[in-house]
Amino acid sequence: MIRKDSIGMQVFSRIIREGCRCVEKLNSVWQLTMLVLSVGLCFPTMMWAQGPHDTGTYYEHANGKRGAALKTALGEIIQPHVQRSYKDLWEDFKTTDVRPDGKIWDMYSGVTNYIPGEDQNNGTAKKEGDNYNREHSMPNSWFNKEYPMYTDLHHMYPTDSWINNKRGNEPFGETDAPTYSSEGGFSKLGPARDGLGYEGTVFEPADEYKGDFARTYFYMVTSYESYVDADGNHKSVSSWNSTMLARNVYPALSDWAVEMLLRWSAEDPVSEKELNRNEAVWGIQQNRNPFIDYPGVEQLVWGSKKDVAFSYDHYDDPDDGIVQIEMHRQADGRIYSVSGQRLNSRRLPRGVYIRNGKKFVVN
Repeated sequence: MIRKDSIGMQVFSRIIREGCRCVEKLNSVWQLTMLVLSVGLCFPTMMWAQGPHDTGTYYEHANGKRGAALKTALGEIIQPHVQRSYKDLWEDFKTTDVRPDGKIWDMYSGVTNYIPGEDQNNGTAKKEGDNYNREHSMPNSWFNKEYPMYTDLHHMYPTDSWINNKRGNEPFGETDAPTYSSEGGFSKLGPARDGLGYEGTVFEPADEYKGDFARTYFYMVTSYESYVDADGNHKSVSSWNSTMLARNVYPALSDWAVEMLLRWSAEDPVSEKELNRNEAVWGIQQNRNPFIDYPGVEQLVWGSKKDVAFSYDHYDDPDDGIVQIEMHRQADGRIYSVSGQRLNSRRLPRGVYIRNGKKFVVN
């Protein structure tokens, strides 16, 4: 597939080459000036209109949109994709979810070291660390196990089978009194904490992955605002059933879920892991997660910036207030990346980190 912007640049390059051949024949500086101006006026979009991460004009359809209209436009862009089979996911994970040390990147457990392909679930798991499986981070019972959601890589992750089974189809949330905790308290299951806005059992992932899952949920309710199921029926996210969902197309998420997920996304900003995974999924499914490509864009859809028009090629930098990392929180003894992401101190690769407001290096 040849992108529109690639074709444009080819035409632009040809004009420049032809223009250079003509320069010798120009009789005055005036003629040369007019040539340069005409080329610039004809091709400003080709020269400058480019989205982040080499996305070109992929998000152009959403330009100028706000709030609910922005969600709809983004959904129309990202929903079409190459559908995977459930079996395909085992192989896909070898591309999308492998740590720098070559092991499976498990976001439910902080102690597993699974070998891709070798430690796949074989139907049994008796404890944490036995094997990994294919986790629907948005439980498949919420959308009745329908395709294409059932195998959409943007919400499918390899996770510890035992912890996955413990979670079941409980919503994400926060708990102060867990009835189950994975080793080291990495992830927890228990009654929702007071003040969350929801009463019931919730599954709380580790702090360093809360933003990942928030952006995953933003993707799901946006991508499937409108879709066609395996039988050719037109459906929408409004038909899905969960306490985290509002049973409508906008906001699609319940009030308490919106508030919590916006907070999770702000406190755990987009990481290099997510950027790399987004590229890997793009290579397989040919669609992207805009909430990773444009950090903080969820604020333009659900948050405090709903009156701000989206610009795909001149998007405001996250430090303008759309995403604020409260650096004073880093004096709590915990370890953070230089971008403000809270990390698991038991598994730090080489790099520069922050603890108690001071940088330190892991060699």
